[in-house]
Amino acid sequence: MRHRNSGFKLGRNTSHRRALLRNLVTSVIIEDRVETTVAKAKAVRPLVEKMITLGKKGDLHSRRQALAFLTTDESVTRLFETVAPRYGDRQGGYLRIVKAGFQKGDGAEKAFIELLGAEKQLDEKRQKSADRKAKKRAELEAEMEKQKGESGGEDAAA
Repeated sequence: MRHRNSGFKLGRNTSHRRALLRNLVTSVIIEDRVETTVAKAKAVRPLVEKMITLGKKGDLHSRRQALAFLTTDESVTRLFETVAPRYGDRQGGYLRIVKAGFQKGDGAEKAFIELLGAEKQLDEKRQKSADRKAKKRAELEAEMEKQKGESGGEDAAA
C-alpha cells in the first residue's frame, strides 16, 4: 500500500531526482515550453507553480528562495520580471500539459509542459527559427548554384 507516499520516484535516487526536477523547472521558466515524459511533466508541475507563486510575491525572501531552488540567475530574473507578472490576477493553474505521442526508444509517453499565456512568445520563437532556417537554406542554394556554375564552366573548357 502507498498510504501517505506522495510524489513521483521517476526511477531515480533522491539526489538525481531533485537535480532532474530543478533542471526541468529552470528550463520551463526560461523556455516557456519543454518536451518531456508525462510522468516528469506531472512531477514538475507543482514545483513550477510554487516558483511562480514566489515570483508573484516579489519580495527579497521569495527571490532568495527561488535562487536556492533554480539553477541559474537568469531564470530567477526572468521569473520575477517576465513570467510572474503575467499571472498577477490568476490563482494557480499556470501550466498546461499536452500529450505528444510516444518516445521512439522505449515507448514512453511524451508531453509538452508549457506556461499559459506564452503563446505569443512561442510563436515569435518559431517565426525567428523559421526565418533563420529559410535564410540558411537560401545561402546553401546560392552556394550550390555557384559551385554548379564553376564546375559547368570547367567542363566546357576541357
